Amino acid sequence: MTFVLIDFLASFLAWVTFYILRKIILDEGTIDLTLNLVGNAAIVASFWTLLYALTGCYRDIFRKSRVKEILNLAQVSFFGGIIIFFVLLLDDEGIYNYKAYYKIISTYLFVHFFISALAKTLAIMHTQNLVKKRKIFFNTLIIGSNTNAREVYRELEKNNRHLGLQIKGFVHVFDSFGHFYEDELCNLGPYGEISDLIKQHQIEEVIIAIEPSEHEKTTEILSLLEGENVHISILPDVYQILLGSVKVNHLFGTPLIEVKQDLMPVWQEISKRVVDIGVAFVFMLFFFWVYAAIAILVKLSSPGPIIYRQERIGKSGRPFYIYKFRSMFANAESNGPALSSDADPRVTPWGRFMRKVRLDELPQFYNVLLGEMSLVGPRPERQYFIDQIVKVAPQYKHLLRVRPGVTSLGLVKFGYAQNVDEMIKRLKYDILYIENMSLAMDFRVLLYTIKVIVEGRGK
Repeated sequence: MTFVLIDFLASFLAWVTFYILRKIILDEGTIDLTLNLVGNAAIVASFWTLLYALTGCYRDIFRKSRVKEILNLAQVSFFGGIIIFFVLLLDDEGIYNYKAYYKIISTYLFVHFFISALAKTLAIMHTQNLVKKRKIFFNTLIIGSNTNAREVYRELEKNNRHLGLQIKGFVHVFDSFGHFYEDELCNLGPYGEISDLIKQHQIEEVIIAIEPSEHEKTTEILSLLEGENVHISILPDVYQILLGSVKVNHLFGTPLIEVKQDLMPVWQEISKRVVDIGVAFVFMLFFFWVYAAIAILVKLSSPGPIIYRQERIGKSGRPFYIYKFRSMFANAESNGPALSSDADPRVTPWGRFMRKVRLDELPQFYNVLLGEMSLVGPRPERQYFIDQIVKVAPQYKHLLRVRPGVTSLGLVKFGYAQNVDEMIKRLKYDILYIENMSLAMDFRVLLYTIKVIVEGRGK
């Protein structure tokens, strides 16, 4: 929030300064600082803070580099300045020739960039100072227990004042471990328990520093880390394993590979959420009569509640309750969790029709409004089935990186799964979606979904 306020004030000051300089450049005489100017400056400052948010400027604020941030600011300032020019400055009545246009736009770009760069530099220096004073730190876990891990640990400890890493301990890959001793760094246990250790010690950074002989475990380790809200770095000698998915990051002499975390550009991610909220709200508001009609038919079809809720697992492994119009007879799972099939006797006649045209899923727009789901994303499953899937396909945890969806690529391409084997077969479509996430992909999935609904191919 501090960075947002600083950017707002810097952009506000830049516009007021530009207003004064513009008067001087165009020789317009008296400079009046009116309420109208204050209002315009506030609108322009709001535009800039929104643009910064859309370009990811407010992510990882405690890990920012001054140089990278200034370079990024230069790009964003140029892009935003062009928008300001065409929207606000192009029809400026005081500008009398094209040379004045050049002076005006170049003046504004320079003033905005200079004031914003100064403000951002001071803000980053302040946060870096907090890190150096250990007022801000990141609990860190090292995976590995031999030579590589020891060297990384000692190098990081040497420069830890700048990094803010509070190394809580290490986990070993094999039962035997060598050069790390418990009097040097705490042995937290085997790597198989890493998920529990991350929660127990509130880990924010994980560094994989295993030996060449342990590389066979890399894929498994990364699978265990799927869905965990941590930054992951790995030593460069295993770069080939992750070719194309990582970028090299040098931490004060310690070259590490940073595993890519962002699946979409920030502006697309925010736009996706805005579309989710907009579509869900508009549909629920204007098609309330559809909900009412379905509710009456559900009540008439068989005894039991109208809305059925069930616990599912969402983004980052967080459980939530999914809502559906009840399509089965009451107490359909009295004998335990069971997936539905084509000729499932538990499904009511009206429920069977609802499933064919996906009407039973409509209450999930409420889940979308709550932020638990998205319009498009992998379908959420119950923990009972996830545990079975992960035993065979640990890459399933990859799906927990995103919000689950009301519809999905797996759902329209494969359909509903009737057993765990079919869930695993459908998994490849959901992973394909995640690796190619974009607004365009979402639009295609929504079109496919409409086609499935029209053809009545749901079940």
